[in-house]
Amino acid sequence: MGSGHRPGHLLGRRLGRRFGWLWGAYGTSALGTWLAFGAFPLIAIQVLRAGPAEVAALSSVGAAVGAAAAVPLGPWVEFRRKRPVLISMDLVRSAALLTIPVAFALGVLTFLQLLLVSVVVAAADITFRAASGAYLKTLLPAEDLLVAHARFDSTAWTTTIIGPPLGGAAIGLLGPVATVVADAASYLLSALGIRAMGGQEPRPDRREAARLRAGDLFEGWRYILADPALRPLFYNTALFNGLVMAVQPLLAVLMLGPLGFTPWQYGLAFAVPSIGGLLGSRLARPLATRFGPYKVLVVSGWLRAIWPVGLAFLGPGTGGLLLVIGVELGLILCCGVFNPVHATYRLQRTATGRVARTLSAWAVTTKASAALLTAVWGVLGSVLGPRTAIGLAGVLLLATPLLLPRRASAHPSEPEPAPDRA
Repeated sequence: MGSGHRPGHLLGRRLGRRFGWLWGAYGTSALGTWLAFGAFPLIAIQVLRAGPAEVAALSSVGAAVGAAAAVPLGPWVEFRRKRPVLISMDLVRSAALLTIPVAFALGVLTFLQLLLVSVVVAAADITFRAASGAYLKTLLPAEDLLVAHARFDSTAWTTTIIGPPLGGAAIGLLGPVATVVADAASYLLSALGIRAMGGQEPRPDRREAARLRAGDLFEGWRYILADPALRPLFYNTALFNGLVMAVQPLLAVLMLGPLGFTPWQYGLAFAVPSIGGLLGSRLARPLATRFGPYKVLVVSGWLRAIWPVGLAFLGPGTGGLLLVIGVELGLILCCGVFNPVHATYRLQRTATGRVARTLSAWAVTTKASAALLTAVWGVLGSVLGPRTAIGLAGVLLLATPLLLPRRASAHPSEPEPAPDRA
C-alpha cells in the first residue's frame, strides 16, 4: 500500500477527532434506524389497518420513488461543501419522521403520509451517503480509508444486533410510533455531532457548479460504466443486493406460514447471524493487509454467493431454524468482509471531483434494482411458490461473482489533490 505503517500499528490506528465525531454521528443514526426497524409496516397494519399490497408499497414503491427523487441531488452535492449537506440531510430526515407522531397525536395520520415520508427519507439517505463518501475521501488519506470503512461496518453490525430487540421491546411497551420518535431524535443528534466536528472544508469550484447541465444528472452512471474496474463491481453489487433483498419477504411468508415458526424465532434467525457481520468487518482490514484488497474482494465476493441457495431446503422445527441461522451467518460473515473492502476499493478508484455523483448513482441503482427484483420475486412467489422462488434466486446468486473485476486495479482515473488533514 506504500503507507509505511506496520499491520500491528494499523490495528490501533487513530484517525483523529473529526473522524471520531463523524463515526459517533453515524453510530447514533444507525442505532435509531434499527430501533425503528419494522415501525412503518406495523403502523400501517395496526394503526391504519392497511392490507398486504399497501405494506409492500411502503418498502418497494417508497424506495423506488425516493431513489428517483435523489437522481438530481448527486450533481448538486458534488459542487457544494459536504458537511453542510450532511447536516441538512439529517435534519430533513428528522423533520420528516417527526410529522408521523404529530399526525398520530392529532388523529390525522394517513397511509399517504407514511408513503411520502418513506420517499423523503429514502432520497435523503442516498444523498447523505453520497456526501459522506465524498467528505470522507477529503478527510482521510487513502491508506486510512479501509480502517474507517471497517469501523463504520463494525458499528452497523453492532447496531443491527442490539437495535431490533430494543426496538421490539419499546414497540411492545409504547407502540411503533415511539420508535419513530427515537429514530428522528437520532438524526438530530447525528446533525449536532457533525456540526461539532469543526475544521475547514475546501470550497468546490463555483464555475463548475454554474455550468451544471441536465446531462450531468447522468454523469455518475457514465463515469461508472466507462471505468473497467467500477463497471463489473457495479453490476455485481446491484444484482447481488437486489436478489438477497428480493427473497426476504418470501422467506418471511414461508417461515411464518407453512413452516410454523413464531415471530420471536423469525427474529432470532436474523439477529444471531449479525454477529458474523461484526466479526467479518473486523477481519476485513487484517486480511486485506496480508493478502491484498483485490484478492480479499474477489474471494469474499465468491464466498458470499454460495450461501443463499441453502434456504431452498428450509424445513420446520429446530433443524430448520438452525439451517436459517447457519446460512445467514455464513452469508453475513462474508458480506462483513466484502463490504468495507468494496467501499474502500470504490472510493479509491473514483476521482475526488466525481465521488458524490458516482456514489449517488450507485445508491440509486441499488435501491431501484432491489425494489424491482422484490416486486418480480413477489410475483414469482405467487406463481411458483415461495420455496421455488427462493431457490431460483439462490441459483442466480451463484453466478454473480462472474461480474466481479477481473484484474487488480485500485487507482483513480484522474490525478487527485493531497487529502486535507486539518
